[in-house]
Amino acid sequence: MRREAKGERREAGKRSGRGAALALLFCAALAGAAWAQTYPTRPIRFIVGFGPGGGTDRISRALSLKMSDSMGQQVIVDNRPGGGGSIAAVIAAKAAPDGYTLFAGTISTLATNVSMYSKLPYNPVRDFAPVTLTQVTPYLLLVQPSLPVATLREFIALAKATPGRLNYASAGSGGGNHLSQEMFKFMAGIDIVHVPYKGGGEQLTALIAGEVQSNFNLVPTALPQVRAGRLKALAVTSAQRLPVVPEVPTIAEAGVPGYEATSWQGVVVPAATSRAIVNRLHGEIAKALQTPEMTQWFAAEGSTAGGITPEEFAAHIKREIVKWAKVVKVSGAKAD
Repeated sequence: MRREAKGERREAGKRSGRGAALALLFCAALAGAAWAQTYPTRPIRFIVGFGPGGGTDRISRALSLKMSDSMGQQVIVDNRPGGGGSIAAVIAAKAAPDGYTLFAGTISTLATNVSMYSKLPYNPVRDFAPVTLTQVTPYLLLVQPSLPVATLREFIALAKATPGRLNYASAGSGGGNHLSQEMFKFMAGIDIVHVPYKGGGEQLTALIAGEVQSNFNLVPTALPQVRAGRLKALAVTSAQRLPVVPEVPTIAEAGVPGYEATSWQGVVVPAATSRAIVNRLHGEIAKALQTPEMTQWFAAEGSTAGGITPEEFAAHIKREIVKWAKVVKVSGAKAD
């Protein structure tokens, strides 16, 4: 009888402990939700790993203005360029997980850097909580007007006839446009030489000046040069043609079946940020992305707006890490 009584007391104690733990979790959840309703009470820092004027900076600034209006607090862009975005990523990863530090994660900082750097000082899956994808932008395959080709098939044929003689520019080793071109080389079966530059502006200037013969560049940067006749666009890297340049075929339809590559970016926060804050940020960003001004902005950029859930963005990041790791392995590319 005594044993039974002791057993009953132990079981009752366990139930009581479980009940207390559940009560604490419930209270914490309520407190987090209540805090999220009052958040933010001060300015928010939006860290960008690249300099002013580039694609990542432009979308981040456009988004920050919309969020500042809707959230009642300033969202201030903080440019921290260097290390392919790694310097900014480390700063963001180590920030307090209180919702007051956002990071403009990109294809390089959240995916390709994992394989490009042997000792990456952060882990994009472990150190960040995804909020949402904000933008997906394809590249245009550009060539010098003097190059004797009018189509992608002709460009591939020329490259095969002169292996190692043609070259291409990138904005730096390990970035999206570098590895997209490496994947194109592999899938097209051609040998063209990589010439890295220090940024998007320099690679485009080099192509216009004739230092290189080809380049993958983002639509908003490349299109004015194409329309001015300074460059020729042979193809677009997306799966479908773009409404902004409907006459330009995709690489897949123009000669390399199955090819698809895009640049992308999104917003992440330090890993321990509460789910209530992540949800609040997701709602604000998704709402901003659907405003008429942002919709028009994306259309002009040749981009697709994001807004997917945190879980969908997390899955996207993991898929991209695997995809680009294969490209890095095949190409032998390294940033260190």
